[in-house]
Amino acid sequence: MTIVAGADFGTLSVRVSIVDSERGLLATALAEYPLHRKREDPEYATQSHNDQMRALATATREAVQKAHISGDQVQALAMDTTGSSVIPVGKNLEPLDEYYLWCDHRAKAEAAEITEAAHREGLAAIEWCGGVYSSEWGFSKLLHWLRHNPEKHAQFVSAFEHCDMAAATLCGITDPSKVKRSVCAMGHKWLWNADLGGLPPENFLIRVDPLFAGVREKLQGEYVTSDQLAGQLSPIWAEKLGLKAGIPIPVGAFDAHWDAIGAGCRTEDMVNVVGTSTCIIGITPSVNLVPGVCGVVQGSVHPRRTGIEAGLSAVGDIFNAIATRAGTDVATLSKGLEKYKPGQTGLLRMTWDNGDRTVLVNPNLRGMTLGWNLQSTAQDELFAAIEGTAFHTRIILDRMAEHGVHIKRVINAGGIPQKNNVLNQIYANVLGRPVLVPSKSVVSLGSAIFAFLAAGTFKTVEEAQDRICPDHAVFTSELAAEKVYNSLYALYQKLYFAFGRPKDSEFGDILPALIHIAEGANQSSS
Repeated sequence: MTIVAGADFGTLSVRVSIVDSERGLLATALAEYPLHRKREDPEYATQSHNDQMRALATATREAVQKAHISGDQVQALAMDTTGSSVIPVGKNLEPLDEYYLWCDHRAKAEAAEITEAAHREGLAAIEWCGGVYSSEWGFSKLLHWLRHNPEKHAQFVSAFEHCDMAAATLCGITDPSKVKRSVCAMGHKWLWNADLGGLPPENFLIRVDPLFAGVREKLQGEYVTSDQLAGQLSPIWAEKLGLKAGIPIPVGAFDAHWDAIGAGCRTEDMVNVVGTSTCIIGITPSVNLVPGVCGVVQGSVHPRRTGIEAGLSAVGDIFNAIATRAGTDVATLSKGLEKYKPGQTGLLRMTWDNGDRTVLVNPNLRGMTLGWNLQSTAQDELFAAIEGTAFHTRIILDRMAEHGVHIKRVINAGGIPQKNNVLNQIYANVLGRPVLVPSKSVVSLGSAIFAFLAAGTFKTVEEAQDRICPDHAVFTSELAAEKVYNSLYALYQKLYFAFGRPKDSEFGDILPALIHIAEGANQSSS
């Protein structure tokens, strides 16, 4: 019998679970931290490293107490985080700023410049992330920070993904060069590829912007998969967490990737990790490069397999925004949605409220709802938004299939599916195939699995999954609903590509123009 702790840093809170190798989940606890946004700049989203670490300590102590165990009984601790969430650091790993959170899109221009340079220079790594570099990813965020913080350049030593920064902090590592970096984070978000020589060459980065001079060297280090250790828990942090010093901490990864493992993802499965956004995570037996897909990285999800990632930039955030505008909450607004029929609202909702992550990789888009009439309600829009996220998911899975990615099973995981059977049934009907949903929450369960590997309790991911992962409920597609959704999907596809490609359609410049006009108005009034 082994007891471990698994931590999951989400957008608004950290969840810590105490898991027993024989008895399963013993207890879980959650602690929140603030998300910093600016109404005058909807692209802005940051968080404090110190806020997050304080929350981790609070949640860990509470989880241990609720599990009715001693902290000395916990044999390992593993953590996953959001990403790409990037923090610049100075000497002794001191933060120079807050995290550029995954949903911070201020680096749109920088991302476009990196994409243009990669194609101009023939950088092979760009094809491994779908051919387009994103404002959600590491190099674009770091370049934006360098451009807007010239007074801090002399202090800048390196930059880290949240998962690596958190692990290094707990291990008491103060030398940035000694921090182990996650293959998951660096492969999916920083153009790192072991077969292509690691990070992009220095001369490429400098041609993007001379501010990148020396950055490649600052990002060097040991890049490893999550079956390797980041270090051991330091005495200082052991006291703060209420655990014993010296327990192993494996190299971390992104929350969605480990949520997929916790949901039981195996080779040729695709997991929709549905939360504030959706990450679509899969494990493939071979490398298939897919245009517009966020990344194909060996060892990112499963240490011995190839991981593939895609997703939607906002899902739960959209549902919350609709409810907030209606003066209520999602749970209240959702009452009665089970009585809705496919397409009955007459609305078609493009869920681009926070841009498009896949397959257009275009942050300069905004949500659209077509088909309003004078009787349309906020609840109608919520139902149409759920349908819209399902249509967008189908766009992505269809793109993968077109490029040779075989999908055996579709699993809905994350924080929303366990609470929303309407969403699961819509997804099954839109995708035209069964959708599996874990019977219990798997948030932080993936972290626990990697903690068990670090403790030596299980030899393989699969062995741990067989013992720890819950069974699945199955939502099967309904033929009549499928037919309606096939008709709506054809319309959705037209709108998706007509409004989403600024260079290829007469409507493609409308949403970017609206953003540009709004930004100009906000700047003139500030």
